[in-house]
Amino acid sequence: MIDFNLKDVFRALWKTKEFMLFRFLIYFGITIAYIVGTGAGAGVGNLIGSVAGNKEAGLFYGVIGGFGIVSGVLYYVREYLLYMVKAGHIAVIMKHLDDEEIPSGKGQIAYAQSIVKERFKEASVLFAVDQIIKKVVKFITGMFEGIMRFLPFIPQPIVKFISAVVKNSMTYVDEIILAYNIKNEIDNPWEGSKTAIVLYAQNYKKFLKNAVFVTLISWVLTALVLLITFGPIAAALKLTGQTGGAWPIMIAVVASISIKAALIDPFAMTALMQVFFKVTEGQEPNPEWEAKLEKGSKKFREMKDKATSWVSSKLGGKDKSSPDAEDGLPPQA
Repeated sequence: MIDFNLKDVFRALWKTKEFMLFRFLIYFGITIAYIVGTGAGAGVGNLIGSVAGNKEAGLFYGVIGGFGIVSGVLYYVREYLLYMVKAGHIAVIMKHLDDEEIPSGKGQIAYAQSIVKERFKEASVLFAVDQIIKKVVKFITGMFEGIMRFLPFIPQPIVKFISAVVKNSMTYVDEIILAYNIKNEIDNPWEGSKTAIVLYAQNYKKFLKNAVFVTLISWVLTALVLLITFGPIAAALKLTGQTGGAWPIMIAVVASISIKAALIDPFAMTALMQVFFKVTEGQEPNPEWEAKLEKGSKKFREMKDKATSWVSSKLGGKDKSSPDAEDGLPPQA
């Protein structure tokens, strides 16, 4: 059975409705940007193609260009989305799951962002931690997939399907580990993340069971959103002269993913946060699991090194571990 309480999950989400609206507006804006960018690109491409005598090619490359420009802009604001939107929402959800009230006279968004800035001084630090967490979680997932492949009584198509579900279900682990840092007010994000990953790994079977269940619900809801949004998006693109083809469905997919990120992901994230803290309550990191991760994952070893260097930099009065040039991160503006 599942290890989270739906009533508590929805209660926490309702109490963070101000932040839910903020998320919705952000991701709705992203959807509109894709629609406008793709439509504008189609219009420009159609005009150029008509002049050049190849309308279809102009239309195609115009749409590609519009889609690419919007994707490029979003790539450069991904740190902000993680820092101020996802991490901020985690901060206020944790307060309500713990039955703590937000100080009066302070809005949810401002309060959440103040907590995130206190725990992670710079967006580049949080982004670096998040990226390494994803790599270590991928290693843990790979261990599970390796076991599945060696079970002869399970047909390979089923193994591939289960593996796909498992990979997708790990989407929220990095956010849960960020929640661990925020909940425990940990000053060294690398050390806190390392501890949380070990706790996750030693309880991965129970966590995986709940994550797969939540993921399947998310897929069903996202598919329904896709069906609902396809018609209006196709109609909007038709006004720009783009009819038929794959673009209406592609934009509808982007829209459904954006709505999922705004409304469905918070449900999944909150449910799995509840599972994590319930299952790991009172536990200490298992040295055997830590040794296993250190032996098999280069990124986990890197996380341990950064946790040590973070302490050294603080003692020396310098923050040597932020921004992370060796991970190829852009300099902090």
